[in-house]
Amino acid sequence: MMNAKLSKRSAGALLAVFTSLVLTQVAFSQGRKPVTAAAQFRAVTIITQPAASIWIDGVLFGKAGTDGRLEIKSVSSGAHSIRVRADGYKEKSQSLAASQKGEIKIALVATTDKAELAFQEAERLTTSDREKAIAAYKQAIKLRPNYPEAYLALARTQSDTGDLEDAQRSINSARKLRPGYAEATAVEARILKESGEEQKAIAAFKRSIAEGKGFQPEALTGLGLLYKERGQGSGGAGGFEEEQANYDESGKYLKSALKQLSGSPDALVVYQLLGLVYERQQKFADAISTYEEFLRLFPETTEASAVRSFIVQLRKQLNGQ
Repeated sequence: MMNAKLSKRSAGALLAVFTSLVLTQVAFSQGRKPVTAAAQFRAVTIITQPAASIWIDGVLFGKAGTDGRLEIKSVSSGAHSIRVRADGYKEKSQSLAASQKGEIKIALVATTDKAELAFQEAERLTTSDREKAIAAYKQAIKLRPNYPEAYLALARTQSDTGDLEDAQRSINSARKLRPGYAEATAVEARILKESGEEQKAIAAFKRSIAEGKGFQPEALTGLGLLYKERGQGSGGAGGFEEEQANYDESGKYLKSALKQLSGSPDALVVYQLLGLVYERQQKFADAISTYEEFLRLFPETTEASAVRSFIVQLRKQLNGQ
């Protein structure tokens, strides 16, 4: 069975997921334990500057409101790292203790660092004018040559504009400044995939996961999408066993990505992709379970109504109706 609305989105799913994930600065997470299906979530409310972007363990959870508050209800057990960035302020990271919950105040300090301000301008421009964003990233690098984050962001934007050779050069610079840079390796894998070097892309995604000590949701999602595309290609060519094997790999990596995304906004699309993979394998019970978990985490999203209808259809399939 093919969900009509979801299948229409699936053609653009790769772009949708990576457009979201590329905004996520996936950092190293030493000793972070992946979320399990039975994990107990806790709620924290970050109180900081209005409109500040907030990451937990490098995963973007959203922006603070006009009151400077962002409630996050899906923080898993264990210790974490919170990172906050707001225009005109110095970025700040702060530890979140394993037992900490409730309100967490993170005060930011205004910055006059020209390199950091140029970087912030570039980040703003990525959604409106990528060429100007590229120029702003280059200005940030000119002002601070040792700026691996700016090289990485530059590579992402160059890749999005189709300039893969320059993107690879920017990645090389980022990795030279920061050896073992897991996020940079994930972006390099994307560049390789877009260049048609699929096997090298797979190796790079896996290397990124190793560099991140197992925690790298962008690379895991990239592998899941790559194998999903392979499954579609195998199915179209009539290779049933190869199709199923590729979908198995896709499901494995997408499921791992979801555990690490821990209910963040990026997980919204990945849940739907995983459900679709299960549907194509006719694993209807697994698809239903995936969609039900989606609804528990995202009950008020615009996709929720469609997902509920998917569950109804799948139950009919499961019961042979």
